[in-house]
Amino acid sequence: MANILVLIETSSTGGIKASAPGLIGAAAQLGTPVAVVAAAPGTGAAVAGELGRLGAAHVYVAEGEDAGRILAQPQLVALTAAVSAYAPAAVLISNSTESREVAGRLAIRTGGAVAADAVNVRSEDGRIVAVHSVFGGDYTTESWVRDGLTIITIRPGSIQERAAAATAELTVAPLAAADFPAAIIEQVHEAGADTGRPALRGATKVVSGGRGLGSKDNFVLVEQLADALGAAVGASRAAVDAGYVPQSYQVGQTGVAVSPQLYVALGISGAIQHRAGMQTSKTIVAINKDEDSPIFEVADFGIVGDVFTVVPQLIEAINAHQLTAAH
Repeated sequence: MANILVLIETSSTGGIKASAPGLIGAAAQLGTPVAVVAAAPGTGAAVAGELGRLGAAHVYVAEGEDAGRILAQPQLVALTAAVSAYAPAAVLISNSTESREVAGRLAIRTGGAVAADAVNVRSEDGRIVAVHSVFGGDYTTESWVRDGLTIITIRPGSIQERAAAATAELTVAPLAAADFPAAIIEQVHEAGADTGRPALRGATKVVSGGRGLGSKDNFVLVEQLADALGAAVGASRAAVDAGYVPQSYQVGQTGVAVSPQLYVALGISGAIQHRAGMQTSKTIVAINKDEDSPIFEVADFGIVGDVFTVVPQLIEAINAHQLTAAH
């Protein structure tokens, strides 16, 4: 099977980010997953164990002090070296702000091309095909690279398939020094309070609220349902503009794009800008008192009713079911 490189994102503390399982799962659909990490010295064995459990058959760790000190460059250097070592059929990268930059630079270095913001991948007739959801989710398009290395950035949360656990073969190499000027990270300050809920980007379940909630105080209903489901909290742009929640909660074309297993929309009309950021969700549930709301056009299940009547009943039913299941 062909080697498929996967760039593994790490946090400021060196932990593996939540995008890794989906990327490795996508790589397993195409060939042999090879995880590539830029990491601090002495961390290779621990990283390999964790990535092996996620399904990586090979783990290439480029170790060096610059791994967490320089922006994007270490990941680019590590990937470039791994491309030479493994001759991959494709490289899969998260469609995050940082990794998109790496993808573009890698394409220039290798003479490849980038298929951006894919929601799925497959192998067909000897080529790697990237599947995209475009124009607010109204169309599905496919792309592939005609010549050169295929580099695909994948929307976080869009790939639900997971690879079987493996005993990863570890390769540790020194991280080559930066060969051109790059931004140096002096300090990292984590933004936002820890709510105890899943992060919006990459969450498997999301509950979002819109302007139909009526006020910032009423938005607590969204949080209560999210807590009952173990879901992340999102919002429409209208709710953000009204001051109900911070901009970091915004789902949509100008916010966070999500593709969870379950997306629940409360009091959201469903403007095309919002649908662009959630329409690839596997199951969409909409609750809105306006039966003509566009959100019902993309919903798998729609409830025409007042969220302040329906949602408390829904929370009560969920809690009762969980209590019964626990006994």
